[in-house]
Amino acid sequence: MLLSYAILDVELTAASTQDDVLRAWSLPLVLFIAVSVTALLYLRGWFLARRTRPNELPTWRAWCFMAGLGSLWIALASPIDALDDFLLTAHMIQHFILMSIAPPLIVLGAPTVPMLRGVPRSLIRVPLHPLFRSGWFHHVGRFVTHPAVTWLAMNISYLGWHVPAAFELTFSSERIHNFEHLCFFLTSVAFWWMILAPWPSRPQWPRWTVIPLLLSSDMLNTVLSATLVFSGRVLYPSYAQADRIAVLTLTPLQDQIAAGAEMWVLNSSVFLIPAIALTIRMLSPRTFHPAPVH
Repeated sequence: MLLSYAILDVELTAASTQDDVLRAWSLPLVLFIAVSVTALLYLRGWFLARRTRPNELPTWRAWCFMAGLGSLWIALASPIDALDDFLLTAHMIQHFILMSIAPPLIVLGAPTVPMLRGVPRSLIRVPLHPLFRSGWFHHVGRFVTHPAVTWLAMNISYLGWHVPAAFELTFSSERIHNFEHLCFFLTSVAFWWMILAPWPSRPQWPRWTVIPLLLSSDMLNTVLSATLVFSGRVLYPSYAQADRIAVLTLTPLQDQIAAGAEMWVLNSSVFLIPAIALTIRMLSPRTFHPAPVH
């Protein structure tokens, strides 16, 4: 009888823990302030700039930017963030949002002009105006948005943090885990800035070079994803030791295989669809307008 009560108590505790995890929305204060201030500045600047630039700042750009901020919040404050300690599949969904959903949506919002217009003029004139006019600031800007630099930064961050030793390090410290997320997000913003070249920026390389950069990124993603799928052993010990979520009856190895397959399909889609679209656009004949007949 005592054994039955003990087993029942363990099961109830596990069920309670599972429910807590699945309902665990959090309120990260720093993230909340950053997202809120960014949204307010962008919307203020978008409404002001749209008066003179309606063609460059259509409504869909504002929706993209806000959706990017919303997806960032979902990645870091929803149950996905709580589940990442238990399931590699949830952790990889979080990484996918941080690298392949939020950054391109934010970049599609063409945030440069709206953010600058959204900042109070007094702040622009006093501390920021000399900075924007300085030569070193523009040199740094061109360097961090250079296609080779952004490609290397994004892929090194992506592959490097998924090396087992680095990945396990994120479980030892919340600060290291947050730094990993920051690396993913910032390098991906720079990468997608180079790919999408939002107004008013101009590409530093010919547009056709975007295609091999996307395809090569997909090849590296395939290598990492295939390693997780076909390794035959659990690469991240923390997930072998983590409590299993009862609603998802996956073993640690099955969880890793599912995470690898998830990365393979989702990330490849994000890289290949733009590459195919750009290829079709570049190969399509330009619209021919015959001369009027007199």
